[in-house]
Amino acid sequence: MAALATSEPPGKRPFRIDAVLAEIRDAVRPFPPAALFQLADEGFTTAFEQLVACILSIRTRDEVMLPTARRLFACARSPAALAALPAEEIAALIRASTFHQAKAGQIRQLARRTQEEFGGALPCDGAVLQSFAGVGPKCANLVLGIACAQPAIGVDVHVWRVTNRWGYVAAKTPEDALRQLEAKLPQRFHVEINRLLVPFGKHVCTGTLPRCSRCPVLEYCRQVGVTSHR
Repeated sequence: MAALATSEPPGKRPFRIDAVLAEIRDAVRPFPPAALFQLADEGFTTAFEQLVACILSIRTRDEVMLPTARRLFACARSPAALAALPAEEIAALIRASTFHQAKAGQIRQLARRTQEEFGGALPCDGAVLQSFAGVGPKCANLVLGIACAQPAIGVDVHVWRVTNRWGYVAAKTPEDALRQLEAKLPQRFHVEINRLLVPFGKHVCTGTLPRCSRCPVLEYCRQVGVTSHR
């Protein structure tokens, strides 16, 4: 059986995820944190609040989602209060969010089920979280990691793109990236990787023309798929 190649690409250091994330931890300090982590820092820490916010975030920029979530929670924050609102009123409060009418129905149903089935406290259970309309692995894992302190990996487009570019995973979809990261990423980084790579992906390792010239981990990055950069 042939031995696996161990040589590194020219000019690149052996990839060490702990060293890479340490560099990124410093690099993203000037940037706004990922939206759900920002809301948690502001005191919106329950699984219900985090899941509502994640539903609002779908196909919606953080700069829009954050004030939308704050406006909604200022009017009705608990499952009982949100369940009491007509869907039309929720839709008006979240109008800035993409697909706001569909999300209003999803949020109201989430609130009603949380109140009726779980006594107003959404459980920290991935299967339960994904049983709600509009909730997939990304949102469920972000809630589990942020609100429930469970080692769950929230893979969004930034985590997927950046870890592929590093050559740390080779994943065609975020779901595939999640499986690969669960198999190899040390558990202590499972929650933090989303907190770090969302601002890193928005401001440095961007979707087009990544800023490789200012990347703090260029010496580790395999630059997979990068054909032009700044």
